[in-house]
Amino acid sequence: MSEPQVTTRSIAGLQIGSSVVGEGPPVVALHGWGGSVQSFWPVAERLAPLGYQVHLLDLPGFGQSEVPPQAWGVADYARLVLAYLIEAGLERVPVLGHSFGGRIALVLAAEQPERVSRMVLADSAGLRTPPTLGQATRHTLARTAQQSLTALGLSGLRDRLQARYAARYASEDYRSAGPLRETFLRVIGEDLTPYAQRITCPTVLIWGANDTDTPLWQGRKLEQLIPDAGLIVFEGAGHFAYLERLNDYIRIVDHFLSSEGRA
Repeated sequence: MSEPQVTTRSIAGLQIGSSVVGEGPPVVALHGWGGSVQSFWPVAERLAPLGYQVHLLDLPGFGQSEVPPQAWGVADYARLVLAYLIEAGLERVPVLGHSFGGRIALVLAAEQPERVSRMVLADSAGLRTPPTLGQATRHTLARTAQQSLTALGLSGLRDRLQARYAARYASEDYRSAGPLRETFLRVIGEDLTPYAQRITCPTVLIWGANDTDTPLWQGRKLEQLIPDAGLIVFEGAGHFAYLERLNDYIRIVDHFLSSEGRA
């Protein structure tokens, strides 16, 4: 397997890493949280010989791209992708997204419908999972304790308790977010239901039946919300269904994209 050639250039004031492979109709791929150009490289290697030009991005804060100067929301990432499309001279393209990349694609397609012709979203994030009663109670107690310690001027004890709480209950993505921690909290707090309802382009949703990060009910819900969407479930696959079932994924993407001219 070859390695992607990543180049960096200034996009919207940030140094952004990207890789382009293949000749033909362009396709843009957006990786998940913690990913990079490498995340979609197996897909690019398979699509390029089929006659596509695949554009892979290191989203800000990942891979070789700079960290945003302040906490970003999903719309900020969508504006960055739009800036890349303009810079690269891509007027209207299909978008592939996985997880966090799916969030960005949802906002981009809703806000810039003239820029996105079709979407294939694999195990996309974007819908909020309601907390369990235990999680809600634990969070309320922790927040109350933090506020009380702050009011008492016991910031050192507050910070130690926050760190202990995060180590025990926070997700791995949160613990490893580093300078993107505030961005992570902002992103996962957004419910993109209103954006999904505004999407006009044909959309294929691909989901792993055993996905525990973005459970299958979210795929079924997105299928209901997006006006022109269909859901394909990969039995036995998890959150990275598009890689676990790469051959099936490529076949679906190629059929869906190549039918655009006949639609």
